Amino acid sequence: MKDDTVQTSDALQHQFPLEGWGITENQLDDWHHLLSETLFALGNGYIGLRGTAEEGNQRTAADSLNGSYLNGFYESESIQYPENAYGLARTNQFMLNVPNAKCLTLMLEDETFDLQQGRVDSYQRHLDFRTGLLTRTLQWTSDQGRSLRLHSQRLVSFENKHVYAMSYEVTPLNFSGEIKLLSAIDAAVKNITAGDDPRVGSAISGPVLHKLEVKQENDISAFLHRTHNSGLSLATAMQNHLQTESSYTSSLQQGDDKLEQQFTIRAVQGQIIKLDKFCSYFSSRDYPAASLLSLSQQALGKVREQGFAQLAASQQAYLADFWAQADVHISGDAALQQGIRFNMFHLLQSVGRDGKTNIAAKGLTGEGYEGHYFWDTEIYIFPFFLYNKPEIARKLLEYRYQYLPQARERARQMSHASGALYPWRTIDGEECSAYFPAGTAQYHINADIAYSIKLYMDATADMDFLLTQGAEIVLETARLWMGLGHYTRLPGHDTDSFCINEVTGPDEYTAQVNNNYYTNAMAQMHLRFAADIVRQLQAEHTEQFAELAAKIHLQADEANAWQRAADLMALPYNKERGIHEQDDSFLNKKVWDFANTPKENYPLLLNYHPLVIYRHQVCKQADVVLALLLLSDQFSLDDKRRDFDFYEKVTTHDSSLSTCIFSIIAAEVGYQDKAYDYFMQTARLDLDNTHGNTHYGVHTAAMGGTWLGIAYGFAGMRIKKGQLSFAPVLPVQWQDYQFRVHFQGQLLEITVNQTHVEYRLLRGTALQFQHRGQSLQVTEQQAICKISLHQAELIHA
Repeated sequence: MKDDTVQTSDALQHQFPLEGWGITENQLDDWHHLLSETLFALGNGYIGLRGTAEEGNQRTAADSLNGSYLNGFYESESIQYPENAYGLARTNQFMLNVPNAKCLTLMLEDETFDLQQGRVDSYQRHLDFRTGLLTRTLQWTSDQGRSLRLHSQRLVSFENKHVYAMSYEVTPLNFSGEIKLLSAIDAAVKNITAGDDPRVGSAISGPVLHKLEVKQENDISAFLHRTHNSGLSLATAMQNHLQTESSYTSSLQQGDDKLEQQFTIRAVQGQIIKLDKFCSYFSSRDYPAASLLSLSQQALGKVREQGFAQLAASQQAYLADFWAQADVHISGDAALQQGIRFNMFHLLQSVGRDGKTNIAAKGLTGEGYEGHYFWDTEIYIFPFFLYNKPEIARKLLEYRYQYLPQARERARQMSHASGALYPWRTIDGEECSAYFPAGTAQYHINADIAYSIKLYMDATADMDFLLTQGAEIVLETARLWMGLGHYTRLPGHDTDSFCINEVTGPDEYTAQVNNNYYTNAMAQMHLRFAADIVRQLQAEHTEQFAELAAKIHLQADEANAWQRAADLMALPYNKERGIHEQDDSFLNKKVWDFANTPKENYPLLLNYHPLVIYRHQVCKQADVVLALLLLSDQFSLDDKRRDFDFYEKVTTHDSSLSTCIFSIIAAEVGYQDKAYDYFMQTARLDLDNTHGNTHYGVHTAAMGGTWLGIAYGFAGMRIKKGQLSFAPVLPVQWQDYQFRVHFQGQLLEITVNQTHVEYRLLRGTALQFQHRGQSLQVTEQQAICKISLHQAELIHA
């Protein structure tokens, strides 16, 4: 069961100064280390480093998590069921806290630098979204009166996924004498142990890495470890480079779980001592285990030659290109401007881009949900990358293709003779959800993945992907619906309907129902899309289709069967109320007693047995309302308004995936105040810790949902018959807003202000689109088109 909402008094409203391109901490906060370590985390989609200081938190270690994570690097453990059953998930996978190579210890004569001792005279820490640097500048005086200035910078390279680096400058201000710098790799790390909260921690409490080899020579130190159960190997390495005018000595030390290089410097007052530290991770998920140490040495040698300054310049160049494509600018709300760029920056830091990894619910910032990937990727996060970095979007789909064999095997375990069933939560393709009513029962995961492929094809027309990977995913997952559903005559119907029973939709407060509307409607889309692909490939790519059909043993009549099932799909609708029913039984349940439920009893799942919740008419999150967005063309505006009005009253938004969807539909049906309120509940969710659990990691789905709220919500962006369409509005709180969209090889910029909308072609040759039903076009020759915000009146083209 997935929930990431806990309302607590720990929420911090705008704890950082409002700035457009970063977050700044102007004083040391001893009360919120865990939270700040999440917010100041750095990553590159493979490596994730929580924002812990290099020296760690010596006296407040219990309130700190010095986490270092690798996307897709995991240990496995058997799931223990007191009462077993056939087909239950057997093995859990959890992202590991890997050896920490950013460790530094600073000593002034016989005193150890420790911000929890002595006196902090000045302090600032800054995360810059444009440079990708985490910078800390402080002045500190020890108990014995020695003062120093410390300036450190850290980056995790976007250009080289295996590397991160630090620059650490120490200046003695009022003394000369011995200064020691101890640079280390600490392998005595472990994951959070699971407690009462099922969303956090693993069942293994001790270390899970077995040491195989140690290497120390010159300025390089490295460990080689292997996991006990998953059998993955990992090389963790560091190389140090000291720069100072003072004399110094260097020595290497080795312990059971620590490798260290010590520099002893005869420091001179006022002279800077600078240590550049370069670190790397290489695992057997990418390379043969025997080559990991040599690859580490080669990589560190290369970045040592480049130097920290060159790595920082490359980092800034990468981000400049990213923001040139993806930036969202908002005038009129500084908090929101900071929030959306923070969210986009963390999405970029969290997403796997190698086709082997995905994006976890908490990214690479913490251990919530054990580093598992969910449907969050396809429905909430994928569109952000599709329209801003489409090459990353393709890699996310390639990840699903890589684990298609495991999805086929899972389908067999679930007694389906053909097809593929993707896992509800996983890292390496195996189902890890131990609670099947809100896990495996969410069969809509198959349709969610097919939907993302359809969206990708509309936006890119990438036939190479469809022919080599996409079609096989869509067809194999479509087959599963035929084994899951059946034809029957429903009460009040004159003909048979295709029904899908015992499934759970997005709303996890309503489990194992018949004909969940979202599931059936998405399955209908999926089956039609699969049939269309068969017809298209038969007509236009005969040879490739024949190869695919032979590979998956596709029968001649399957596409027609898919089409028939789609045409006869059961889609519950209540004519008296004029609303789409969430499932066959939802309206027959007793409405939850919201009026007499104390605020502290939310989220409900932490305070009531699941059966109590399942018996009631109550939604955890958008379900039918999500279908209104994803399948927008199938509903009239009146349908959407009636559905919204009904489901808003019974939805708790106990999931962070909910409010962004309600915001988008509210904007579409004209409820602008509600749209903005719901949007703001999403946009700064982590920065203000409004759900009280960001210390376990950021909420990547809500971060993606923030971008959706701008593009899909206020700008009204949809894809209609393969063409972009917009229906923008301007929130009264803003002066203007601007965002960009990649579509069919073109890059379009949309600017909305109080009087007009401007569409500008930034890259490409020509793009046709619609504005409130009116066809428009921008070209290289006529790159700008202005149109009245409130009327379909062309101002300039």
